[in-house]
Amino acid sequence: MGLLEGRRILVTGVLTDASLAFAVARTAQQEGAEVVLSGAGRGLSLTRRTARKLPVEADVLEIDVTEPEQLAAAAASLTERWDRLDGLVHAIGYAPPECLGGDMFRANWDQVQLALHVSAYSLKALVEAFRPLLVAAGQGGGTGASVVGLDFDASVAWPAYDWMGVSKAALESLSRYLARDLGHQRIRVNLVAAGPVKTLAAKSIPGFIAFEETWAERAPLGWDVLDTDVVARACLALLSDLLPMTTGEILHVDGGVHALGA
Repeated sequence: MGLLEGRRILVTGVLTDASLAFAVARTAQQEGAEVVLSGAGRGLSLTRRTARKLPVEADVLEIDVTEPEQLAAAAASLTERWDRLDGLVHAIGYAPPECLGGDMFRANWDQVQLALHVSAYSLKALVEAFRPLLVAAGQGGGTGASVVGLDFDASVAWPAYDWMGVSKAALESLSRYLARDLGHQRIRVNLVAAGPVKTLAAKSIPGFIAFEETWAERAPLGWDVLDTDVVARACLALLSDLLPMTTGEILHVDGGVHALGA
């Protein structure tokens, strides 16, 4: 029996089969979970094509996290299919080009608020939309529901990451407050702070190649920018019953870089 046998999990943010979210969805299926994906906008057709590459082709919901109507419609659709939601994976992030590149003064408020909305506030928006299903997961015994978000360590300022780093800092803070507010309903909220992985999203970050070239040298355990499996397995642990009393946590999966000084 797999670690997620019988679990029902929504994985957001899947674009290609190189994405971290895809690795989470694939690993969850391999461990016995029933998985539904979400996509949005111009990337929706790509998500649907990628869904066919999973061990079991997954259905895809359309969810633009900046559109309350789509969130409500997706929640209604999933409620017709499932009576509970055991796991929710937040793997959504976006910042306009002006928000990246090494100049914090280049972006205006409209661009910054979009980055914050998509990359941080969306965690609250998703949890709010699917909260009745998440609550239902904790009413039949067991450890309840698990919300897992993908993060990039926001405790320091990274080269070129700029307002995306600020958005990740907001995401980290938000996860703690959601953990506080949802614990009594048996909903855990945790983040996985991954090291740099060569994904479609990473390619949009100016200077990402610098992370690729130096991370493995700095990491005590080493690091492979093509290995999405190590991050997926950490998410798997948080989605399972293995850590039933862990919430408000940031689990680093970065080869140990976060523990080192400059």
